[in-house]
Amino acid sequence: MTEPAPAAPATVSEIGIEDFAKVELRTARVVAATEHPEADKLLVLTVDAGEPTPRTICAGIRQWWQPQDLVGKDIVIVANLKPRKLRGVMSQGMLLAVTDGDMVTPLSGMKPVTPGLRAS
Repeated sequence: MTEPAPAAPATVSEIGIEDFAKVELRTARVVAATEHPEADKLLVLTVDAGEPTPRTICAGIRQWWQPQDLVGKDIVIVANLKPRKLRGVMSQGMLLAVTDGDMVTPLSGMKPVTPGLRAS
């Protein structure tokens, strides 16, 4: 008996390099993390993105990560996403993460890197 063929990957819209160039992916170091006071799924991260002042990012990873486990970690963020208020907290970017089975893991480098570096 033969095994069924694997499912075809979902169709993804292609973009040109000029569209990709508009997205600024940067390294950031988590300097503080807390549970969002008004949202069960969000953590509030304070990150050093190589700028004069830290920025705040709300990330929907609360069910997978404890705040203290993220402090000191280097992550990848979308740095030029328009700021948006999420349940009363202004979020100034987006954490990039991957879903692997039932776990969500923030994207990070293979070794510590300088905050604020542009990913390419």
